[in-house]
Amino acid sequence: MSIIVKFFVAPDDTSAALTLQTGPDRAFESLSFGNFDPQEAVVEWECLLAGGCFEELVEAGEPRTVAGEDNGGCVVFAISPGLTTALAEAERPRLRTVAASWVQLRAEEGEIIDAEIAEAIVSDLAALVTSAFRQGKGVYCWVA
Repeated sequence: MSIIVKFFVAPDDTSAALTLQTGPDRAFESLSFGNFDPQEAVVEWECLLAGGCFEELVEAGEPRTVAGEDNGGCVVFAISPGLTTALAEAERPRLRTVAASWVQLRAEEGEIIDAEIAEAIVSDLAALVTSAFRQGKGVYCWVA
């Protein structure tokens, strides 16, 4: 489980990759969270919002790593087009439902996530995605 999770807006993969060592705080609009596995979460959210199968998304290479190492160091990955579209199109009640479903899904795996925090994460990410769409940019995640 990661300690620091930062979703951020960047113009492209190359710019996003530059955040690997220092994080996105100073250079890009970002959101900070912690204590959940964002790589697993983004796939679960896409399944909950847009349908699809967890295993199929993972086999398709989601989430797509932009920079980083598999040995426990920092990682930067891109939020999939499917998830960004689903988040941008979702209305508040749908986001609440997805957050509640995610809490239940994690609880089945023995991980406790506060329902209010889950709703804040999903809703804030949806707002960030909407902002990125307006700017013609992508959304990425930096994990340390």
